[in-house]
Amino acid sequence: MQRLGVGRCPMCGSKELVTDRGSGEVVCRKCGLVIEDLMLEQKPEWRAFTPEETRAKARTGPLTSLKQFDKGLSTTFQPYKDTYGRSLPMRERLKMMRLRKWNIRARVHSSAERNLSQAMTELTRLSDKLHIPASVGENAAFIYRKALDEGLIRGRSIKSIAAAALYAACRLTRTPRSLKEVAEASTRSRKDISRFYRLLHRELEMNMPVPDPAKYVSKIASKVGLSQKTQNTAIQLLQEASKRNAIVGKGPMGMAAATLYIAAAMNGETITQREVAEAAGVTEVTIRNRYQDLDRLFDLGLKK
Repeated sequence: MQRLGVGRCPMCGSKELVTDRGSGEVVCRKCGLVIEDLMLEQKPEWRAFTPEETRAKARTGPLTSLKQFDKGLSTTFQPYKDTYGRSLPMRERLKMMRLRKWNIRARVHSSAERNLSQAMTELTRLSDKLHIPASVGENAAFIYRKALDEGLIRGRSIKSIAAAALYAACRLTRTPRSLKEVAEASTRSRKDISRFYRLLHRELEMNMPVPDPAKYVSKIASKVGLSQKTQNTAIQLLQEASKRNAIVGKGPMGMAAATLYIAAAMNGETITQREVAEAAGVTEVTIRNRYQDLDRLFDLGLKK
């Protein structure tokens, strides 16, 4: 038996409704009135115990996705086999290949759809190269579609806007991907991506969260081979610095690298500023500046 939090009994007005999954009835708990006696079962009539069985028995396609320019609602042709997996004769195969060609041409018949087709292909390529989660990729596709609706794409590079949308999605979801990483994966320059990111941020009025340097600690530490104890110490230092508002306005990669360098010194692990800087993708000057800021903040008294 399961209680429902919505609905009202037409007899007594009570909201305490109970659903009996066995009989398919919805009954009022107060007066006993049977409100519904036929309940639709939303699950499939078959059972599957492995992902392979689920894929084999499913009779529907994948979910709609914003990462596909047509949202996954287009028709696809298999020109070599029929629905039973048998090879088609050459005559039918050529016919299906012609139908597929005209189907592809018919799907993209406007400039906006051609734009989306190129942009979604670029977003998928960048997401795969940077190992971006699917949910973040969906957010990036939504940002790009919104920019297209606002007329921000006209006259600008599609690949640059796509990369900027992906970086904006990473910032919104707190996914630890820096602008430098996105630029290296893209074919466009970091300057272009940064400029278009600021355009999206301003025109779409996105409220970006403050980047958390603690997200980058494990990534940098794995490159230089620091222990888990040192990582925990660095995260504790960053949390304390955040409470004192000492990380506002500073690059998250530089702060994470500097706290790792300090934590390694506190735990007796040998690491140079150059090694940490190269792992974080920042300069040694940045490491020293952040080191000095944290040294003054916590009065660590460590040697430089």
